[in-house]
Amino acid sequence: MDLPHYDVLIIGAGLSGVGMACQLSRECPDKRITILERRESLGGTWDLFRYPGIRSDSDMFTFGFGFRPWRSLKVLADGPSIRQYIGDTAREFGVEKKIQYGLKVQRADWSSARRRWTITALHEASGQVREVTARFVVMGTGYYNYDGGYLPEFPGVEQFKGTRIHPQFWPENLDYAGKRVVVIGSGATAVTLVPSMADKAAHVTMLQRSPSYVFSLPNYDKITEVLQKFLPEKWTHRLTRLRNIKFYRWSYKAAQRWPKAMRKLLQGGVAKQLGPDFDMKHFTPSYNPWDERLCAVPDGDLFKVLRAGKASVVTDHIDTFTPDGIRLVSGQELKADIIITATGLQLQTFGGMEVRVDGVVQRVEDKKMYKAVLLEDLPNMAAIVGYTNLSWTMKADLASAYVCRLIKHLDQKGLEVATPIDRENLTLDESIFGSLRSGYVQRGKQKIMRQGAKAPWAVTHNLELDRPMLLDEPIDDGVLQFGADAAKAAPLAAAA
Repeated sequence: MDLPHYDVLIIGAGLSGVGMACQLSRECPDKRITILERRESLGGTWDLFRYPGIRSDSDMFTFGFGFRPWRSLKVLADGPSIRQYIGDTAREFGVEKKIQYGLKVQRADWSSARRRWTITALHEASGQVREVTARFVVMGTGYYNYDGGYLPEFPGVEQFKGTRIHPQFWPENLDYAGKRVVVIGSGATAVTLVPSMADKAAHVTMLQRSPSYVFSLPNYDKITEVLQKFLPEKWTHRLTRLRNIKFYRWSYKAAQRWPKAMRKLLQGGVAKQLGPDFDMKHFTPSYNPWDERLCAVPDGDLFKVLRAGKASVVTDHIDTFTPDGIRLVSGQELKADIIITATGLQLQTFGGMEVRVDGVVQRVEDKKMYKAVLLEDLPNMAAIVGYTNLSWTMKADLASAYVCRLIKHLDQKGLEVATPIDRENLTLDESIFGSLRSGYVQRGKQKIMRQGAKAPWAVTHNLELDRPMLLDEPIDDGVLQFGADAAKAAPLAAAA
């Protein structure tokens, strides 16, 4: 029996997968596409994470899709608003009806003889195994494990009599009113949770081994509000988006060139908000700005609850959990009813699925990324990966546009297959996230795809370089290997 067949199959209905499908529907309207999504609803990360205060850590004018402007003046949007935005976008472009839910992709098999992928997926609710085929596969699965976050082995954790939570699995309707809460961590999740819980909790303590760079960002864009009174919406969106891109790119470049000056600027902003009596050791990282992503807090909400005494920061190491909380190496004890382990993610490639080419298992984590979009030696397979130093979606939009260009090129030339081949042995022992020092990146760097010593294998995280490379440079560059005359292809099965 013929299997359901698609021209393009996308795995993951989050921001990346939906964005890819929308661009395909616009640029390649004749293509039969589908999205396989493990969860029962779209949204990806923004459907999974439900902890208090969940929000973007990038401004929405650059985090939103370039082809469908974010229209609210709220700068750092909450999770439900982002989930709604993704859903509205999917409906507007006719993508929502192309999503198949509840399917965990287990394996992708490429057949050179048939020039197509066979995708095996498990329908988790029924236990039924399903198969489909596709000419082109695009991974929109992100880079971390949805089944489990990172949790260090804390001494004595079994002694604690209170409630322990990882933010990735937030219990519905958790009552923390009047409770003593300790949040372990200093990254984006921790600095979001602390002010969000401080008003209801008796007290919230952020316990960190080492500080992160935190800066305040206005959460309402007054400048854009004024511009909208005089200019068309399309113009104001473009101007605001360009302004924000320039700001983030300037701050990143300045941090690389003048790290001491940027450190002083960032810490000065924190000191101004916390006042002269606050111990700044809690916001004095040991690394330079942008060695890890900066943590943005809307309207200085974290600093406000610290100043008001509703929350506090402790910088120390854990000696052991106790029945009533945590004892630190310094001897200090933190009493807690609830302990939240905001200790990060576990990296994972392609959601843990297996990839085979002509029956041979491929170690995807050992493959280099070509133009940070395609996969070395893997025919007709792309992965949508965002920036580490700018909004994720800025790169996702570019990668999706490149995939559309490639598919059009194959059609125009009457070809079926495109495979990146490294003929110069340019592999580096460096992941696509490069020198980013974030804990989750360093822990999992061997689980993520590689990069090479020079273009098109080097992953630059540089918008100025990526735009011409992905949007303007010729598709046929001597590195991509093309094959199979479309006129001689095996007959396609009917689409489901």
